[in-house]
Amino acid sequence: MKDIGQELMEKTRYQRLGPSGQMMGLPQPPLELPYDRAKDLIRLHPPREIRVSPIDLREAIERRESLREYKDAPLSLSEVSFLLWCTQGVRQVMGRQFTFRTVPSAGARHAFETYLLANRVSDLEPGLYRYLALEHCLIELDTAADCAERVTAACLNQLFVKRSAVTFLWTAVAGRMTWRYGSRGYRYLHLDAGHVCQNLCLAAEAVDCGACPVGAFDDDAVNAVLGIDGTEQFVIYIAALGKKR
Repeated sequence: MKDIGQELMEKTRYQRLGPSGQMMGLPQPPLELPYDRAKDLIRLHPPREIRVSPIDLREAIERRESLREYKDAPLSLSEVSFLLWCTQGVRQVMGRQFTFRTVPSAGARHAFETYLLANRVSDLEPGLYRYLALEHCLIELDTAADCAERVTAACLNQLFVKRSAVTFLWTAVAGRMTWRYGSRGYRYLHLDAGHVCQNLCLAAEAVDCGACPVGAFDDDAVNAVLGIDGTEQFVIYIAALGKKR
């Protein structure tokens, strides 16, 4: 008997695919999920104005390691802006069709939304935020006192999640990818997640930080904390980050 992983790989081979939504003339999903426009947006530093320490690419690759212990020092909002831009920054918007960003994505579909658990960020109240990539802004979602505890519990009580300066939570909006690629798009979502997290791990070196990618989490619990349905939109990858000791 084949397990579910083997079935996924077999049933998403090209010869098994039916017509995609794009082939059937269905409307394209929006480039970004809607947000509460009554809320104030937290403007981030424009990427071109952010200054970070120059670092050799080879040095960044050699120094990269999964880091689970951090200084108590906060990140600046400028550093957070830099990390968000490195992982989902929009370089160009091509009408309503697609975007070019700082990371690759199958067919330029860029199916991710970024959520940020801010534990220690200067000039930012601790809590949960969503990154609006098209606007390069943050929007506040949850600043309750137990927010970090709930996210940590959903991450199987891995304590470095709440001890980080920030923890990134990436969600996949499946329809944005499957509209073009059908069921095979689920493969591409996981490939794209790797691209995004690797950018974070390397960018962290430029701001004297270390990151730890997290694949062990309770999907339903994280989705519930983020207020998403777990089907059309679901958590796909997490990474904690903070200043190096």
